[in-house]
Amino acid sequence: MSTGQGIKHPQAAEKFQADSSYAKWHDQALWFVREKRDRQARALPEWEQLRNHAANIKSHTLSKLGYYLELFEQNATKNGITVHWAKNAHEHNSIILSILERRGATKVVKSKSMLTEECHLNDFLQTKGIEVCDTDLGEWIVQLRNEPPSHIVLPAIHIKKEQIAELFHEKIGTEAGNSDPKYLTDASRVVLREKFLVAEAGITGVNFAIAETGTIVVCTNEGNADLGTTLPPLQIASCGIEKLIPSASDLATFIRLLARSATGQPITTYTSHFSAPRPGGEFHVVLVDNGRTELMGREKFRSSLGCIRCGACLNTCPVYRRSGGYSYSYSIPGPIGSVLSPSRDPLAHGSMPFASTLCGSCTDVCPVKINLHEQLLLWRGEVHKAGGTSAIKTISMKITAFVLRYPRLYKVSSKLASIALRFAPRFLVYNRLNIWGKSRELPVQPTLSFRERFERRG
Repeated sequence: MSTGQGIKHPQAAEKFQADSSYAKWHDQALWFVREKRDRQARALPEWEQLRNHAANIKSHTLSKLGYYLELFEQNATKNGITVHWAKNAHEHNSIILSILERRGATKVVKSKSMLTEECHLNDFLQTKGIEVCDTDLGEWIVQLRNEPPSHIVLPAIHIKKEQIAELFHEKIGTEAGNSDPKYLTDASRVVLREKFLVAEAGITGVNFAIAETGTIVVCTNEGNADLGTTLPPLQIASCGIEKLIPSASDLATFIRLLARSATGQPITTYTSHFSAPRPGGEFHVVLVDNGRTELMGREKFRSSLGCIRCGACLNTCPVYRRSGGYSYSYSIPGPIGSVLSPSRDPLAHGSMPFASTLCGSCTDVCPVKINLHEQLLLWRGEVHKAGGTSAIKTISMKITAFVLRYPRLYKVSSKLASIALRFAPRFLVYNRLNIWGKSRELPVQPTLSFRERFERRG
């Protein structure tokens, strides 16, 4: 486990919030997606049964993961697929490089894959003289801007169409000032089709890997994964070991949940099954651990490996919506990233579990019922044990714990705090020394507390 100090969420979020109108736009754009998800969920009477079933499938698979991984390798090999095993990101990248070099491939098209982002594959291959073009439109946009994705499903959600128009004018020569989405999409298609035609290899992620058939399933809305794997003679799939599901019949449950949770669609436009190499071609699957086995050993956090990367927890999280994906120190932002990242390094990612209100909305929308808000709370304790909390926070929490331990003291303290907040000068809360008040506004204090109102009503 590495140690060190990574990006601190509060400071990074402060930069994002400096432009309040931009932060508000980002918030509303994501809430719009959340509302679409809610409409789709309400349209299915069996929605909660699907969530329960999906959670049970994931729990079962994780409990027998070794068996299903070996079964997948056995069946994939029978289909003509070459299966590789990678302990970490370095091995994953080295395996892919060796496959490309053996075939003499120097031009690669890649579909969206959070695992390759986690392993920093693009940067690695480009340092070796291999051209990598992301073909998901959002991924391609952020690649042109030399940025990572800010969201696991909507990688360019933080970029306005006017900014994209300016970027395309600079990079591919579109009309200056023309921000019509259809025009920009058509222009990108012309450029990307050329990339597909000259590509010597196609790399995809994996949404689901089916053990009983040795098949991988990739879900996209643009068909770019299909073009990237059928035109070049060489196909490579990067697959986290947690992406396994037992059987093809299990897939139906996840397909019904994934798009509805991610973008509010009934189903993704393309749900592609890859079971064998194209005639005369090669098909490689790289199964990657990269800390997943270690997380498996943490019973309280094991269920986080059931994540199907729908992004619903990001779309609903009030902190993510108002702070943006670049305020997080890990390739996967939002609540799920704040749960996964401390398992890698509790000091470098120590601020991530605290980037939450613990409101529980992330747990409520998770299609596989991961108890995200509970795990965030538990990780705060783990970060503290590792020495990742500041002295000020530690002291303030000890004082708070002491007050909460005694009901009478809590009652008196609450009354005094209410009076102070109503009558004390603003600068006592909102000043340079109080970091908490920099980006927060307290609500107007009521004259009566809940306890007092309850007692008056008898």
